[in-house]
Formats: sequence, structure tokens, C-alpha cells
Amino acid sequence: MNFKFWKEHSKNVENCQVRTRFAPSPTGYLHIGGLRTALYSYLFAKQNKGKFIIRLEDTDVERYVKNVAEAIYSSLKWAGLVYDEGPEIGGSFGPYIQSQRLEIYKKYADELIQKGYAYYCFCGEKTLEKMRQDQIAEKQAPKYDRRCLKLSNNEIREKLSAGVPYAIRMKIPDNRVIEFTDLIRGKVSYNTNELDDQILLKSDGYPTYHLAVVVDDHLMEITHVTRTEEWLPSTPKHILLYEYLGWKTPQWVHLPLLLNPDKSKMSKRKGDVAVEDYIKKGYLPEAMINFLAFLGWNPGTEKEIYSMEELLKDFSLEKVHKAGAIFNIEKLNWFNQYYIRQLSEKDLLKKCELYLPPKKDFTDKQIIKMLNLEKERSKTLPEIGESVKFFFELPKYDKSLLIWKNTSEEEIKISLKKLCDIVERIPEKMFTKEQLEETIMPEAEKSGDRGIMLWPFRAAISGQHASPGPFEIAEILGKEGILRRLRDAIKLL
Repeated sequence: MNFKFWKEHSKNVENCQVRTRFAPSPTGYLHIGGLRTALYSYLFAKQNKGKFIIRLEDTDVERYVKNVAEAIYSSLKWAGLVYDEGPEIGGSFGPYIQSQRLEIYKKYADELIQKGYAYYCFCGEKTLEKMRQDQIAEKQAPKYDRRCLKLSNNEIREKLSAGVPYAIRMKIPDNRVIEFTDLIRGKVSYNTNELDDQILLKSDGYPTYHLAVVVDDHLMEITHVTRTEEWLPSTPKHILLYEYLGWKTPQWVHLPLLLNPDKSKMSKRKGDVAVEDYIKKGYLPEAMINFLAFLGWNPGTEKEIYSMEELLKDFSLEKVHKAGAIFNIEKLNWFNQYYIRQLSEKDLLKKCELYLPPKKDFTDKQIIKMLNLEKERSKTLPEIGESVKFFFELPKYDKSLLIWKNTSEEEIKISLKKLCDIVERIPEKMFTKEQLEETIMPEAEKSGDRGIMLWPFRAAISGQHASPGPFEIAEILGKEGILRRLRDAIKLL
């Protein structure tokens, strides 16, 4: 985008209150790409001391999913995107649920008919499907052939009086170039010959996206329409509707799509796409927001870690690129691991509680020590919960786990018995990582290969091939817990 354009746009923004919106549909849980769109809309509004609005687009009755709307609101709150107006909190431009605005859409659809910019269409599904198949057979682009536009006023009145079901279609002008400026893509133009006479109001009285979005954005005084590039071809239709209704158009912002690693569009067939999936998997909102911010935007520096406050300061639509952004799960894991490490001990315990077994005999202090041992190498909260399970219950393991290299079972048994003797001699109040290391290491060195003692020690008290060091584990489990596990290992041999 050229500098002159952005300078002019910045002046315009200063002269009006910015109002952006995010308008999810309750046909499924909040898509991860939807959260990115909401984030960009939120950041732009808040940077410009504007308002961020939520509007529920629930006019797709056939695909409506019960209780999904509440889950969408919950996901937005989880991410820290607090909206100024919306279904749950109200506002001056409500209602904010489209199914509660049907009379409004009907009013403007009727106005378009009266002005000659729309017309009644009485074609049923079978007629439209046959029309589509015939056009495909003739290698034509499927498009409404405008047969109902040719009906006389008398024919229309007769059909309406007879109660024949109808939809209302917009009338697209022939051979006209619609040009507009997109804040991401610059100048964009379409010829109206490429457009279809879009249905605006369906036979069930519900509007299509095209009518509802224009009416709502105008009445709610939305200044910047932020959505993904898949809606770019619909924009000329929306511009025509603004023109037909005598309204000023908003600024257009079409964001790049989110792509799978193979550069295909993110879909449910290729992994998790719902925000709820990532919440359940133990991703932190700070990590998700930081990660999504970079899926389309580049600050032009080496800085990668951004809090919401820093994004509000540095984010710029001017630096959002046009190309699709690859959703790289490894990068998300990297961000999540970073933010897990930044958690205070209190927050770490609170966030991990859901993924931990019952506390049994452990104090919060002991559990925090367990979590601190594992948080450095865990990418998600459930991973931490899984990795500390051996503290709560020793997993069953084969006795071969206790064997160090080519050492015999008898030698390992001797090492374990020595460890029992050493542990028994250490007073409970001195049972610390430092004391254990100071006492056991000299004994381990005596054999010439300290692995003969240290390996079975760690294996016996963790029951795992890979775990934290034995002294850290021992301090947390305590004297009696360690003796019990060592004796069980001896019995196993």
C-alpha cells in the first residue's frame, strides 16, 4: 500500500469514531481464522479509540447449531477480546442478533423493489437446479437467467395473490465496472457481467448474508468492514446495495486466508480448526493471540513476543500482507511453551489442576515443584499433567527398565539395597535434593560407573525411560515414598 494513501486514510480515521465488528455465524464453533479476524478488528478499533462490536449472523436456519453462540462468546472472552456492544451486553444499535431483525431486512428489500433495484423471483429449487445443469452442459457459468425479471406487473400480482413462494433478487446492472479501494489490496475492480442477480431475501423471510450485512453495517455505523479475502468477490454486490439505498460505503479490509502447511485452506478435514479445540488442548490465550497476530501481520522487526498491550501499540493494517498465512502448529507450540514458562507458580498450579490426578497426600507446594520440573520441556498444559502422573502413581514397568547397560540383575539389586540404606540414614528434615546428591553421588562414583546406581535409582522412582533427575524427584516424593518405590523395585528383580 502506498504511503500517500495511508496518510490520507489516517486523516479520515481521525475525523470519525472508528467502529469495527466481528460477525460470527452459529453454524459451528469459532474458527481459528475467525478469531484472527476478530483480533485484527479489535486491535484496529482500540488503537483508534473506537468501538468493537459483536453481531451474531444466525440467518442460516438449516445449519444452526444449538448453544454454539454461547461457546463463541466464551471463546472471544477467553482470548481477551472484550467487545463494547453485542448480544450479551446490548448497545445503542441493537438488536445484535440477525434473527431478531427480520422486519428491518424486509423493509429494505421492499424499498429496493420499489426503486427498481430488486425483483420477485418465483423459481423453485427444481427450476433453479435444472437451469444450473443446462448451463453446465452448455459450458456456461451457472447464473440466474433472469426469467422472473421479465414477468409483467399483472403476472407478479397474480402470483403474490395466489401465495406462490418467492425470493427477492437484486438487479445487477450490465457491463459496469465497480472499483473500490481495499486497505490491504489497494485498487480492486470487477465487471458486473461477472456477477449474478443475488438473492437478498429468501422465501422463508430470512435475508441472505448480502442484504443483512449491508443493512446491519450501515445501521450500526460500521466504519471498517474487516473480513477474509474469500468475501472479496461479494464486495461489488455490497457496494451496489449501498448505492441503491443511498448510503455511504465503509472502508474495506480483506485479510489473507489461513492455510494448512500444504497451502490448502484450513478445513476440518485437515486437523483442528475450532478455538475450543485449542483451549481443550491446554493452549494459553496469550500464546494464541501472539501467534495469530503474526498470521498476516509483520512488524518489520525481529521482535516476536507481543503482549496484547504491545500489539495495541504496534499493530498496523498497513503491515498486513496479501498472501495467505501458513498455520504452523510448531510455531504455536513455541509460543505456548514460552508463555507457560512465564506463569507464576500460583497461576501454573491453577491452570494445570484440570489435568492432574487427585492430590492424594501431596501439598500444593509439592505439586508446584513437580510442575516446575516439567514446565521447561512441555508445550501444553496437558503435557505437563501427563508428565507428572508418575509422582501420583508409579506406572507399571518391566524389570528390564532397571538394568544399566550390560550390568547383571544381581548388581542392580545390590545398588538398590545400598540406596535404601543411604536413604534410611538421611533424616526427614534433611531430605532435600542437595543433601541426597551430596550423600549418594560419592557412593555412585565408587563403582567406577555411577550409572550402575543412578540409572536404577531414577528408573525405580519414576518408572519411566525419560524423567527429571532422581534427586529432584526424591525431594518431592519424600523419604517414605522413595523407600517404598526402591523396595518394590528390589522385589521386582
